[in-house]
Amino acid sequence: MIPKHAIALALADTMLARDATLANLIASATWAFGHPWPWIPALCEQIHARTPEHFYYVSRHELARIIFDLDLFHDAWEGEGPAPQLKRYCLDLPVAPPAPDWLAALALPALPSVGDLAQWLQVRPGELDWFASQWRVEPTPAAQLQHYHYRWVPKRSGGVRLIEIPKQRLRAMQATILRELLDRVPAHPAAHGFRRGHSCVTHAALHSGQRVVIRMDLKDFFPSIPASRIHALFVKLGYSQTVAGVLARLCVNRVPAGVLREPAGGNALTWTQRQALRAPHLPQGSPCSPALANACAWRLDVRLETLAQCLGARYSRYADDLVFSGGRALERSLDRFHAQVGAIALEEGFAINTRKTRMMRAGVRQQVTGIVVNHHPNIARGEFDVLKATLTNCVRHGPQGQDRDKRPDFRAWLAGKVAYVTMVNPRRGARLQRLFDAIAWPAGPHPRL
Repeated sequence: MIPKHAIALALADTMLARDATLANLIASATWAFGHPWPWIPALCEQIHARTPEHFYYVSRHELARIIFDLDLFHDAWEGEGPAPQLKRYCLDLPVAPPAPDWLAALALPALPSVGDLAQWLQVRPGELDWFASQWRVEPTPAAQLQHYHYRWVPKRSGGVRLIEIPKQRLRAMQATILRELLDRVPAHPAAHGFRRGHSCVTHAALHSGQRVVIRMDLKDFFPSIPASRIHALFVKLGYSQTVAGVLARLCVNRVPAGVLREPAGGNALTWTQRQALRAPHLPQGSPCSPALANACAWRLDVRLETLAQCLGARYSRYADDLVFSGGRALERSLDRFHAQVGAIALEEGFAINTRKTRMMRAGVRQQVTGIVVNHHPNIARGEFDVLKATLTNCVRHGPQGQDRDKRPDFRAWLAGKVAYVTMVNPRRGARLQRLFDAIAWPAGPHPRL
């Protein structure tokens, strides 16, 4: 005898595999029982009444609970007649809910099954399972079986940051997910990091010439985003639970215990940092992570922008860097404002690094992502003077003796510095570019000095 809760779950699977009409519910139940029992229409009417507009969004377990809680369902086994028997099981996937207008406009690739996902990523299903599930089977695999390289990078503020670099084949799959799927998902207008047409300059320029500028930092931005949020995001984008789960596992990582033991002394990780890296999380170093982080921070951006607008202030975010700027209203509410931002961040799954919070009034240097914004975006005077002196010495004495840090490609490094200044302040950048063009470089396109 099949338990009633198992019958309710089987009925839920059968009903979810068809469009949500009363006639289809009746047909599904009749098909599953293999007999048109007279109580089936009344049972289906009650199910339809409880899930008219939300049927497509009800899980199989939720629908089974609705069925199991109906008296008509249990009454079917009462009485003197033969008890209904389940004759057929439905193995079809649930019917996908109709895409809302905003989702249909994105024209994301249709991936109804894991097989379709494997074909889209140009891998065999077995390979896809390996890349998506191998880390779940063995938490500390041998180095040659890991999908990531790891590199510890010192932070300017002290401590270290772990860069998780996917290996070639996984990186290629992640690049496809980014290019053909995530790039079609718009970020919030307040997000300036990792977006085409936006940069640290557009982020800083928004806050130039303001009475007060407040800079805050999100703690452990990428590791604080768990796999569950990535899974939920792909479900929100219209993919089934199964496909969304595989996509999420392709985009997250869990750091082996051996890697986490490397930093020591003053660079040792806190317990919280180790736990975040040990659990499946968004890796810093994956091509997908910036776009996924921006998507996961959408609600955070909406709420913080609304909070800023209530005070006549401006808000923007560059990765984990939150910046607010405004006039007297913002200045008068500074104490309360800090607490409100912190509370919103916690509610959205993030945390503010209070040690990095800076409040800058117009009388001091106001810097946003290293760019001075007191009057207009500009390079700090000391940084500009050092670069100008280096270029001048290269012109007068040759570049051979000016690379005191022994960089592998001094010419490319100087060109990058000049390009950055030009992006921030074109007038100053033009002056530096003229000096750079006057340098007599040794023969060869990219000399190693």
